[in-house]
Amino acid sequence: MTARHAGYIVTLAEDIREDDADHIMTALRMVSGVISVQPVTANLDMAIARQQVHGEVRGKVLQLLKELQ
Repeated sequence: MTARHAGYIVTLAEDIREDDADHIMTALRMVSGVISVQPVTANLDMAIARQQVHGEVRGKVLQLLKELQ
């Protein structure tokens, strides 16, 4: 028995202005089987999470560089 997908989460590389997003949302709606496209508004929680991830990656890169020396 195989699992069934109910949806997908698509993450943009960077935040875009709402008025610039219309063409992206229209394209997603054109994908077969898509019945809804709802934007997620950038907020403080997302900014904090992004900074935490950047800090984690930065730490791993610095650790790798130390190991290579």
